[in-house]
Amino acid sequence: MIRILTLLAGLALVAACNTGPQDRTPDSLGEFKLGHNIVVADKMRQGPISRDATAEEWETNIRDAVQARFGGFDGDQLYHFGISVEGYMLAPEGFIYNPRSMLVINVTVWDDAANRKLNDEVHQITVVEDSTAATFFKGSGRERTKQEQMDGLTANALDQLGDWLVEMNETEGWFAAKPDLAGDETENSSTAE
Repeated sequence: MIRILTLLAGLALVAACNTGPQDRTPDSLGEFKLGHNIVVADKMRQGPISRDATAEEWETNIRDAVQARFGGFDGDQLYHFGISVEGYMLAPEGFIYNPRSMLVINVTVWDDAANRKLNDEVHQITVVEDSTAATFFKGSGRERTKQEQMDGLTANALDQLGDWLVEMNETEGWFAAKPDLAGDETENSSTAE
C-alpha cells in the first residue's frame, strides 16, 4: 500500500510535456478474440491529493474502453482479460503546485483453449496523464473534468496494454494460430457424425 501511494505521489509531480493522447490500437493481434473482460477496483488505493472516484466508476470506465479498443478483433481463438485497478490519483482543482493524474493497473491474460494464464506474473502498467500547455501551467484539475482525466488515463493505459500484447505475440507467439486445436475440433466433429 505504501509503495503504491509513494509511486502515486512521486509520479504526480513529474512535469514533462507530452504530445497528447495517441490511440495506439494494434493493427493486428493474430488469432486474438476478446472473451471475458473483467475489471475490478475494490482494493485500489487513492493518492494523497486526489479527486474522489469510486471503484464502480473505474471498473465501468476501463471495461467499456477495453471493449471498444480490443473487442473488434475477430480472430478464431478466445482470450480473457483480468484487470485490477491498483491505484490512482486525479489532480484536484486549486492547488499551488500542479500535480499530474496517474493510474496503476495490473493485467492478466488468459488463453481460453489452453485453459491457462499466459503471463505467470501480473503485468503492471503505470501511466500519467498527457500534458498540454494549459494543463502544464494551470494544472489538469483546473482544465479537465474528473471524467476527462479518467478517460485520458484509461486511454494511455490501453495504449501500453496494446503495445505489450503486440510484443508478447511477436516474441512468444501468444495469439498465433493453434492448428493442433483446430485439428482436434475437426476430428471431434467428424467423429460425432
